[in-house]
Amino acid sequence: MRSNAFLSLVLCLGLMHAITPASAHDGHSHDGHDHDHSHAADASAAIMTTRPAAKSLPPVQADDVFHFVVYGDRTGGVPEGLKVLEQAVVDTNLLDPDLVMTVGDLIQGYNQTPEWLDQAAEYQEIMNRLNMRWYPVAGNHDVYWRGPDAPPQGHHESNYEKHFGPLWYSFQHKNAGFIVLYSDEGDPETNEKAFNQGRLQKMSDKQLEFLEKALKDHKDADHVFLFLHHPRWIGGGYTGGNWDVVHDMLKSAGNVTAVFAGHIHHMRFDGPIDGIAYYTLATTGGHLSAEIPGAGYLHHLNMVTVRPDDISVASLPIGSVMDPKEFTPEFLATVDQARSVRPSLQSGELRLNIDGSASGELTYAIKNTTTRPLQGSLVFGSPDRPSRDWTSDLDHQHYEIAAGQSRQFTFTVNRPAGSMQTLTMPTVRTELDLIGETTRIRLPAIDQPLPLRVSAVPADFFTASKDLALRVQTPQSAVRIPSDEFELPDGPFTIEGWCRLDEAAGYNAVIAKTQSSEYAIFMDEGAPVFDVNLNGRYVSAKSDQTIAIGQWTHIAGVFDGKEVRLYVNGKQVDSRPARGKRRANKLPLFLGADPDAGGNPTRNFVGLLDEVRLSTGAVYEADFTPESRFLPQDSTVLLMHLDRRVGPFVLDHSNSAAMGTLGKAADLVSHDR
Repeated sequence: MRSNAFLSLVLCLGLMHAITPASAHDGHSHDGHDHDHSHAADASAAIMTTRPAAKSLPPVQADDVFHFVVYGDRTGGVPEGLKVLEQAVVDTNLLDPDLVMTVGDLIQGYNQTPEWLDQAAEYQEIMNRLNMRWYPVAGNHDVYWRGPDAPPQGHHESNYEKHFGPLWYSFQHKNAGFIVLYSDEGDPETNEKAFNQGRLQKMSDKQLEFLEKALKDHKDADHVFLFLHHPRWIGGGYTGGNWDVVHDMLKSAGNVTAVFAGHIHHMRFDGPIDGIAYYTLATTGGHLSAEIPGAGYLHHLNMVTVRPDDISVASLPIGSVMDPKEFTPEFLATVDQARSVRPSLQSGELRLNIDGSASGELTYAIKNTTTRPLQGSLVFGSPDRPSRDWTSDLDHQHYEIAAGQSRQFTFTVNRPAGSMQTLTMPTVRTELDLIGETTRIRLPAIDQPLPLRVSAVPADFFTASKDLALRVQTPQSAVRIPSDEFELPDGPFTIEGWCRLDEAAGYNAVIAKTQSSEYAIFMDEGAPVFDVNLNGRYVSAKSDQTIAIGQWTHIAGVFDGKEVRLYVNGKQVDSRPARGKRRANKLPLFLGADPDAGGNPTRNFVGLLDEVRLSTGAVYEADFTPESRFLPQDSTVLLMHLDRRVGPFVLDHSNSAAMGTLGKAADLVSHDR
């Protein structure tokens, strides 16, 4: 029978504390780490700390076998990360190591005491399902305080020591010493804590004195293992600390075998450095910036096997074992390079006819810019974006490309005449594996639309059509016009269109190309705004009146080189002095939304949009009567009637002959304007 109990006897020698083992059947509950194997522990297993008021920790029980597991960060992600931790506990119990170590960030933290206590209890309840003892390490999430008032001295350090254990401590198990350090001391005088300022990345004299004593205590051990949260040896924001002092102490000890840390949320191996292996873990439930298991972005645990003369370390996601030593900085850089490899169009084009038919021959090339071989396949269509109405002689074209080499693929694509309503965008999918020394890394598949353009349209295309308008309800309702489809030279210009606002709340885009640059027409709680970025700052003409909900309104923004003016239904409502060079960007122009930094639609208005025209020069210099339907002029750069679609496209009635792509939720509807 295993007991959830222990008693601790603290032997005080100055500031040094040794925690002695207790009976495995003492009948007292323990809320942290008291899962006893029913074996006696000898006195050498005592835990030492220089922290005088910390919760005591049980020693490791003596046993003949020696394996231990290390968990990565639990926090920084979604609450479902606790499910990952629960599965890690299940997996660990199956592996049955002697003990489990952590590398910090046990709870979400960054809060005040009541919420902190709830999270600590939640974490401990899961960890206490382990059949072996586990030992905590403090990370920034475990100690950083956030709240309306100034944090108490040390932030959550006192809570941590009361409910988890000492901030630094050591113990011995069999032929090895275990040392836990605290890498978030910060500046005790100012109570600052951060992990991106060098001056805050120093181990205090008190902690260095503890480390010196701990290394001396374990001088006869075959191995010494060190655990902390921040991998201060990797540089970056840790530069300027005193890790070199710590490393020199570890090197001088002569028996430090490995150091384990976390925080960066991807696997990394540095070393051996002076005979010391430096392992950085990814996550065990924490946030992942990408899910690429073969590249070290995964939920995992490390399994360590210790023998008198050596150790072995294996990383274990569910169903696989990986060697963490392969994930050197150089290899991680190779993975990043491989993620940017994709086919590039070399020649050919795909023409869509007005009857829905299309054909073309295309040549793509894939260049391996990495230092490792690439294997994969080029596939027509994809599960996410099936090209059901298209055919191609490109099936599953498998390839292997040596480092620095290229491979070309030529194929034909065809679509029979038919309804434009069923037209889909043809795509190719690139499946790619990076071949490492011992690992094959499956990278995320890349789906690319083929370059489809509309052939010549009938002369009456823009006149023999119903009078429709674009209905905008979500960002996916907007029309996307790539930047290279038209050219608006620097200098005076006019942007205008007809819109019907159905909702007024928010600051939303009617027509926009902005991102700290370019121009836009916005609605600010229903009041029109015309923005132009000149010399790196926005000049805005604003209406002090909202427009009527449910009524069609003509809005025009003019920049004449001296001022910006805003017209509503042909009446000037504001003007602002403005001179300078328009700051350009390569982001798309959206009708109905605003581009984010990645060129995706956001901040859409809700309503109808019609007759959008972009012109060079100041089309309006005084009040005017807006035209119901525009005609292209010599100055017209874009003219979108939004009356007719050709598959997923709307066409431009100017000499630019631009194409706008309708969003997935876009619709052209009849109206009463």
